[in-house]
Amino acid sequence: MIIFSKKRYLLSLVSLMMSLMSFGLKPVYVSTTGSDSGDGSYKNPFFTLQKARDHIRSKKISGEEGPFSILLGKGDYYFDHTLTFDKQDNGLFISAVKNEKVRFTGGISIDPAEALPVAGSEKGELFPLNVRNHISMINLTKLGIADFGDLTQFGFGHPLTASAMELFINGKASHLSRWPNDSIVPVVSVLDKGSVFAEGDKGRRGGKFTYSGSHPSIWKNQKDIWIFGYFKYGWADDAVQLASIDTLGKVLTTVQPHLYGFSSGKKWNGWYAYNIPEEVDEPGELYIDRREGILYFYNPGKIDQLEVSVLKDPFIIMNGASDITIKDIEFESARGAGVEIKSSNDCVLKKCSFRNLGLYAVNISDSKDGAAGSKNGLIDCSISETGAGGVQLFGGDRKTLTASANFVTNCSIHEFNRITKTYCAGVQIGGVGNRISHCEIFDSPHVAILLSGNDHLIEFNDIHDVCQSTDDVGALYYGRNPSERGHQVRYNYFHEIGLNHANTSAIYHDDGACGMAVFGNILYKAGSWPSLIGGGSDNSYVNNIFIDCPVGIYVDDRLLNWAKEMVAKGDVFDIDLKDINYNKPPYSVRYPELAGYWDENPAMPKRNIVDKNVFVRIDKLIQGDKKYLNYSDNNFVTNSDPGFENEKDHIFKLKDSSKIFRKVYGFIPIPFEKIGIQKNK
Repeated sequence: MIIFSKKRYLLSLVSLMMSLMSFGLKPVYVSTTGSDSGDGSYKNPFFTLQKARDHIRSKKISGEEGPFSILLGKGDYYFDHTLTFDKQDNGLFISAVKNEKVRFTGGISIDPAEALPVAGSEKGELFPLNVRNHISMINLTKLGIADFGDLTQFGFGHPLTASAMELFINGKASHLSRWPNDSIVPVVSVLDKGSVFAEGDKGRRGGKFTYSGSHPSIWKNQKDIWIFGYFKYGWADDAVQLASIDTLGKVLTTVQPHLYGFSSGKKWNGWYAYNIPEEVDEPGELYIDRREGILYFYNPGKIDQLEVSVLKDPFIIMNGASDITIKDIEFESARGAGVEIKSSNDCVLKKCSFRNLGLYAVNISDSKDGAAGSKNGLIDCSISETGAGGVQLFGGDRKTLTASANFVTNCSIHEFNRITKTYCAGVQIGGVGNRISHCEIFDSPHVAILLSGNDHLIEFNDIHDVCQSTDDVGALYYGRNPSERGHQVRYNYFHEIGLNHANTSAIYHDDGACGMAVFGNILYKAGSWPSLIGGGSDNSYVNNIFIDCPVGIYVDDRLLNWAKEMVAKGDVFDIDLKDINYNKPPYSVRYPELAGYWDENPAMPKRNIVDKNVFVRIDKLIQGDKKYLNYSDNNFVTNSDPGFENEKDHIFKLKDSSKIFRKVYGFIPIPFEKIGIQKNK
């Protein structure tokens, strides 16, 4: 088998060499069995990617011209610090050898034999008798692992920081032990809502509230217990440490305050506790005794691989670089992000996968002190099981409206928000002129796409099963800045959005959001309000199909009433508009309707066009005052199949014989078959 594997490796290597030579790339080789004292040839490869990078840099300094490539043989490559590429490394192709699996890991692999049973040991008493035989322990300190990370407050309003150490069993992330395992405990009554920063109280007084039941009384050691919950609003998650538990009075007191203060009465006003040894009671749970350096976990029975995350910083940063491609690499098991691309041009991640990371997979942006980058992005990548979101996609100059043309295309992004639950999107897009296309984004408690900035293109995406456990949320969400406009949202399929949860939308124009063109989308079972226009103007809905939704379009005039302070002179909208010189070029030219923003009652919604749409089995066509919509007579409402190819199997492409083409003048067929990830690209 070893001989066969080596032969196959060499054949793959030769094949890739010939391919690279045809493109003029000069290869340098890296292998898990190589040595940094080698010469980088395929017979004597280097051991580290850093050595290969430095070797190529030295070649360039000596006058040798590229472009160069770095080819990695199969295996796991451990990173304990970030590797940076900059302008010295322009014109570089980094790839796995063809058909070989190359994995960059920020975790330390542990021999499963190091996991010892707690039953029969002095540590057994930490755990209830009924689960003791299932608990294993690893002495991390004896293995030389001392950095377990810190438990910190996280969630809405808190900065994103690297996660604490995580354990991965057979490639699957475990989590800190919690109670209850799959539900929350309601906040019964609030005795002290704590310091409320949102109301001007900048103190640090924690909250105090009551709970029901007696379960917390079994916890012997109350030190370093944390609770997670939605303590005020259903869109603002938080994690706070407990200062004390009064098991007689059934009162919890927290160390930290919640941004909006603690509250009760809503179905989401509840909590679960975590980081408790007695609650390691099902597969996937762990507890770390940080004082003794011992990790305890519920043993699932068969363990092939154990790994603990250590790396806190990105694996790779490209800063001020150009024309670098990374292909066919797996990035896994780290506490922070996977890759950062800053102020760079034409840097691309292709056919890479990112999973089991503590934060986002990829961050693309312009450094504050760096030049504006462009045309950076991801192609054919997979992102899953991240602690925060998928991709942060920024770039471009909002002062000049210069586009960056950064992109995420043909990517699968799912099962994100393992740790931070809200406002960490599958793709967070900002800046100017960036693109999300042909992606599938799914399985998340909150938003799929979080948008800010100008002139973004969101097209041909399949977005589903998001907004699963939060309130007042949209799969595509933006708002609170009338200068952020010029977006095109076309040919997307929004479906199964926030099922069984109140106040969810497919497209959410929040708090005066303006200037989005929504064209040719299909919205099937797309929330309680598939489209929510929250007081804004210049949003158009044209040529879309709404299917099986409680409401078609929701519109309100909030800027005339409860949100009127937003449009007061000197308040948030005034500040945002002045910041970009809204009534001067380029804004007054690109968005002529913006130049007279203050002259025509900005609190009144206007120019929201609804034309050429189809509404199929919609319970209520418009919720709100229809006068805030330019609703044309060229919309079609029906309670029957209007001519889909196969409605039963949710194939919503229209037949040529569809009555929509007779009922809606000028309706353009929606290319349903082109939506989502495209194979063989």
